[in-house]
Amino acid sequence: MNITAIGIFSILSYLAATGFLIRETVTENTQKPSIYLGWLGASAHGAYTLVIIERQSGLNFGFFDTASLVSMLVALLILFATFDKPVEKLGIAVFPTAAILLGLDMIFPFKAQTSLRYNWPMSVHILTSIAAFSLLNVAALQAMLLAIQDRQLRSHQPKRLIRSLPPLQAMESLLFQMIGAGLFFLTISLVSGALFIDDLFAQHLVHKTVLSIVAWIIFSGLLLGRIRYGWRGQIAIRWTLAGFVLLLLAYFGSKLVLEIFLQKR
Repeated sequence: MNITAIGIFSILSYLAATGFLIRETVTENTQKPSIYLGWLGASAHGAYTLVIIERQSGLNFGFFDTASLVSMLVALLILFATFDKPVEKLGIAVFPTAAILLGLDMIFPFKAQTSLRYNWPMSVHILTSIAAFSLLNVAALQAMLLAIQDRQLRSHQPKRLIRSLPPLQAMESLLFQMIGAGLFFLTISLVSGALFIDDLFAQHLVHKTVLSIVAWIIFSGLLLGRIRYGWRGQIAIRWTLAGFVLLLLAYFGSKLVLEIFLQKR
C-alpha cells in the first residue's frame, strides 16, 4: 500500500466516522462504530505522517504539514478521552476537519528546504508548541459545545446533540483539564523558545511570541480564577475562546501569509 492509498484510506475513515456520529446523534443509538472508524482514520493519518517524516529525513513544518499534524493530534486526544468521558460528539467537527487538512497536505505537499530543517532543541520547542495548540484546540471546541449546551438548557429546548452530552459540570471539568494540560505545554514552549531562538526579528516571530504570551496570561488567569473564585460558565467560555484565537493567530497567521500568499518559505 503506497502513501497516497494510506492517506485516502484515512480520509475515508474520518468521513465515515463523521457520518456514523451524525447518525448516532439523530437516532440516539448507543452503539458506537464511529469510534472504531475514528481510530482507523487517526492511525492511518499517523502512518502517513511517519512516512512523510522518513522521506524528508526529519520534521518539516510547512503550513499544511503542521495543520495536518495538529488535526491528527486533536483527533487522537478526542479518541483517548472517550475511554472515560462521553466526548465522542466532538468528532463531528474534528474528524472532517482532519480529513480536509490531510487532503490539502496531500494536494499541496511541502517542498523541504535545508534552511527549514531544525535541530533537536528547536524541534522540542516546535513539538511542544503543537502539543499546546492541540490541547487548547480541544478546549476551544469544548467551550463552544458548552456554550451551546448552556444556551439550550436555559431555553428548556435541548436538541438531541445536547441531550447526548455529559452534564454541564462534567463538561466544565473536562474543559479545565484540557486548559491545564495545554498551559503546561505552552509554558514549556515559551521557555524553550526563549532559550533556543536567537533573533526573533530576523525569524518573523515577534508577533507569535507576543500573542503566545498574552494567551498564556489569559489561560493562567482563567485557571487561577477557577481555583480561587470558582469561575465557570460564560466567563470560562469567553476567555477560553479568546485565548485560543490568539494562539491561532500566533501559530498560523504569519505561516499562512508567508507560505501561501507571499510564497516565502
